[in-house]
Formats: sequence, C-alpha cells, structure tokens
Amino acid sequence: MTTTDTTLVIGATGTTGSRTAAQLSALGHRAKAASRRGADVPGAEPVAFDWYEPATHAAALDGADRVYLIPPVGDADPAAVMLPFLRQARTAGVRRAVLLSSSAIPEGGPAVGTVHQALPDLFEQWAVLRPSWFMQNFTGTHAHAASIREEGTLWTATGSGRVGFVDAEDIAAVAVRALTDEHAPNTDLVLTGPEALSYDDIATAITQVTGRPVDHHRLSYEQMRDRLTAQVPLEFASILAGMDRAIAEGAEDRITDTVQRLTGRPARRFRVHLEQEMG
Repeated sequence: MTTTDTTLVIGATGTTGSRTAAQLSALGHRAKAASRRGADVPGAEPVAFDWYEPATHAAALDGADRVYLIPPVGDADPAAVMLPFLRQARTAGVRRAVLLSSSAIPEGGPAVGTVHQALPDLFEQWAVLRPSWFMQNFTGTHAHAASIREEGTLWTATGSGRVGFVDAEDIAAVAVRALTDEHAPNTDLVLTGPEALSYDDIATAITQVTGRPVDHHRLSYEQMRDRLTAQVPLEFASILAGMDRAIAEGAEDRITDTVQRLTGRPARRFRVHLEQEMG
C-alpha cells in the first residue's frame, strides 16, 4: 500500500475504529475517520457518516479504495443498510473491505453473519475479523466496568466457562495489516488473547491489580436476561444472556495465534492490559 491509498474507517470513535484510524495514521497511511459527527483522530481526515443517512455515504467514500466496517450498533439486521452501502462502495472504487464481526457469529449466522457471507462476492480483497470478547469490557464504559467500579461485582451467566479475551489494540493492529498488506487475507480471522480465562479469573486479576475486592456473581440464564432488561430491550437481553450461556457451555474456550501471525508480535495478556489501564 502506498501513502496515496486511502482507508475509510467507519465507526472511528468506537473501541476498534478509533485505534485502527490512529494506527493507520501513525504508520503513514491516509485515513478518513468516519462518524456521525466526524471523528477527531490525529492525522486522519474527519468525515461525517451515518449508516441510516445515505446522503452521507458518497462524500465518505470519495477517494477511498478500502474500508474498515463497523456494523451499526444494536441493529439486529445490519445487512439491510450495509449491503446497499457496500455495493455503492464497490462502484465508487473501493477494492478491499475488512469487516468487524464476532467470534460468536459464524459466516451466514445472525445479524452481521449475513454481511460476512456476502463480502467475498462483493470484493476480491476482503477479510472478516472475528474477535473474542474485548478486554476493554472491564476497563472502559461497558456495563461490566461500571458494575466493577460501583459494586465490586461481575454479574454473568458464564459459570466457569472460559474466554480468550483480546485487547482492542491487537484487533486494530490486525485490521491495519488486513487493510494494508499487499495481499488481503481473503478469509475470516478468529482473534483471541494468549490465554483463556474464566470470569472468576478476571475478578481475581482485577482484585490483585487494583487492591479492591471484586467478586464474580454467577447468575442463571433467566436471572441474567432479567437483569439486562433494565438496560436493553427484552429481545436483545435474551441474546446477550444467551451468549453468556454459550460461554458456560465452552463456546469461547479457545485461543488462536492470529495476532502473532499477522502482526509479528504476541497478543497482549490480560494482566498487562489491566496494569496499563487500572494499575
């Protein structure tokens, strides 16, 4: 990739989008940082973009030949707005698309899984990033981080199930390689950290690093669903509680070498992330 090529980063104020735009700029790549208000990312060109406002799409795509795609948040059917945009992007000259999905959603699965399935037919150069759960869930603005701060408690229905939690900085680093390497991955990439941890392990690590006691309170699926309905609609609460149940059943108990393979450096350990963010 030469410095004349340009990446449109959608969701550039988000957890991975902001980091991807920043890393692209730091490496000398041109980036357009797209968000509803136009993201302020050092070295990147801010541009207004809203999935639900098609009038914003043409200007955002202008001059871009690759795109990093963050699906619209909380939309159960993102394909309805994403696929028309992707067809427009191809017509406008975009040659490579990298989509953020989830380790919990396979190709052809619900929500963004439909977009995943369509991507190879739309672009010759593509990748789908399928990260496990983010380490930032415990240190950012996520509900887990809030309950840790306010109650000293993690509430989940994950039981003793383990997760290969991954740092958003590592996700962004893989995104940058998928966007800028001479040859696109042309596959989906499951991203994890270097170790699979239970929520009991997470609570213990936070307690040790911060010196403040944190407990993992185990809920049933129904208890977790009902707790979440105070924050989100019932349908979405059921999906989230179902993801916890899948973790309890072992669905996320895996680690991959994708971060090391694509970036040339090992994925960050949770303890290192905690010490940087909370220590």
